[in-house]
Amino acid sequence: MSPILGIYASQISGHLVTNSYSSIATQTVGSGGASSITFASIPSTYTHLQIRGFYRMSSTAENKLEMNGVTTTTSYYRHFLQGSGSATGAGGNNSNTMAGYYETNANIFGTHIIDILDYADTNKIKVVRTLWGFDANGSGYVGLSSGANASTSAITSISLVPNAGTYTQFSSFALYGIK
Repeated sequence: MSPILGIYASQISGHLVTNSYSSIATQTVGSGGASSITFASIPSTYTHLQIRGFYRMSSTAENKLEMNGVTTTTSYYRHFLQGSGSATGAGGNNSNTMAGYYETNANIFGTHIIDILDYADTNKIKVVRTLWGFDANGSGYVGLSSGANASTSAITSISLVPNAGTYTQFSSFALYGIK
C-alpha cells in the first residue's frame, strides 16, 4: 500500500512525521492483575488518540472499550471481522456495552492497536477502529473491528475492560495523542 493511500484510509490529514505521536500515558500490570485499565484526564490538545496494548488475560474473553466512564449505553455500536487459519467470523450490532472490540485466549499474549478519531471534537460522534490478534501456538486469530459512540461529548477518559477475568502481570498499555 502506498503511503498516500494509508493516509487517506486513516483519515489523518497533513504530513505524517515521526513526531506526530506523543506519549500521554503508559500502564503496566503488576503481580496482582488488573480488572481494567483506565486512562483519565486525557488532554484535548490532539486530533486523534491511539492505544497500543500487549496483554495477557486470565480468561478467554472479549474486551470492551468504555468512554467517559459510561459502561452501558444504547449509543455504542460495533462491527468486526475475524479469522484464523481455519475459520472466519463477522458481526455487528448495537452492543450497549462497547465501542471497541478485541479478544484473546486465556494465558496467551495478544496485541491491539485502537484508534479513536476526533476524540475531542464536540461536533462529531466518536469512531473507533481496532486491529487485534493473538497466536495460540500456530492457531489464534487476527481481527479488524470498528465501532462508534454516538455521543458528541469530548472523550476525557477511556477504560479497557475484560468481559471475564483480569489482565495479568506484564500486560502493558500505552496511550498516544496524534497531532
